[in-house]
Amino acid sequence: SEDDADIARAFEMGAVDYLRKPVRKFELIARLTTQLELRRRQLHLEQMVNERTQELLVANLELQATQEQLLQADKMAAIGQLAAGVAHEINNPVGFVTSNIGTLSQYLDDLLRIIDGYETAECALPDEQKKNLQVLKKKVDLAYLKSDVSELLEETTDGLSRIKNIVQDMKELSHVSGNAWELADIHDGIESTLNIVHNEIKYKASVVKVFCESARVMCIPSQINQVIMNILVNAAHAIESTGVITIKTAQDDDRLNISISDTGCGMTPDVIKKIFDPFFTTKPVGKGTGLGLSMSYSIVKKHHGNIEVESQPGKGTTFVITLPREQPATGTNNAGI
Repeated sequence: SEDDADIARAFEMGAVDYLRKPVRKFELIARLTTQLELRRRQLHLEQMVNERTQELLVANLELQATQEQLLQADKMAAIGQLAAGVAHEINNPVGFVTSNIGTLSQYLDDLLRIIDGYETAECALPDEQKKNLQVLKKKVDLAYLKSDVSELLEETTDGLSRIKNIVQDMKELSHVSGNAWELADIHDGIESTLNIVHNEIKYKASVVKVFCESARVMCIPSQINQVIMNILVNAAHAIESTGVITIKTAQDDDRLNISISDTGCGMTPDVIKKIFDPFFTTKPVGKGTGLGLSMSYSIVKKHHGNIEVESQPGKGTTFVITLPREQPATGTNNAGI
């Protein structure tokens, strides 16, 4: 019929419903109610889809952040293996050089005693030989040589000792098997870390240490050292010319507080809100990954601790790390970052 053809044509053009004339009130209300319900359900479905899409986007970002952290952890483990190997290789030549210096020092003492003996017998020599010997002594400046050679050996021994300590600190900081929980002295970890980052800090800041009597906590030392190193390096980078980095420790019955302050440029409230977010960095492109503080936050949380930051532009920054002295029974089950 003509009505059927019109209805079919209307549907082809996009219509979703129809009414025949004359329009009856109950039919109009029923059709409108149906369409409104369909529209309500459509909007609800669209909202659910949007919410689910947003959840998936957030989950995807979190997954990406986790993957980047795992990659960074693998990278640190690889660097740790390399550093441990290099440290081991450095230890060998440092060991035999130190031994040789010790032997050389003994030989030098013997030679100096012989020279002293010759000088004592010098008065018995004929005048001509005595004069030639005095000329030679003046030419080589024997008095200065005798005092300076001992100082040179002492400085060399001290330098070798410093190299040995730095290598040992490198091995401890990057220990490949450093995922074991143990009762560790945080002060030792701070000192080791300061040795490692000395080159980053020495031209920028003086370091002030105010330590409590004891700072032993149950932790994974290499990971806590990593947290401290990240904060110290950031503190050095925040100081534009020269300044001060202050490290304080304080304890109560069951917790240890580690405070690291700098006199650098400080941060705005907006930056502070994002400081622990993965990939967030205020450093220029290529100078930072934005994962250092994010990983530090994860490490401290895994230790059932807390990390907070206080900062004002132009007035510096303070990070406060709080660690429990003992871990809960389940706290030492997972050693991964």
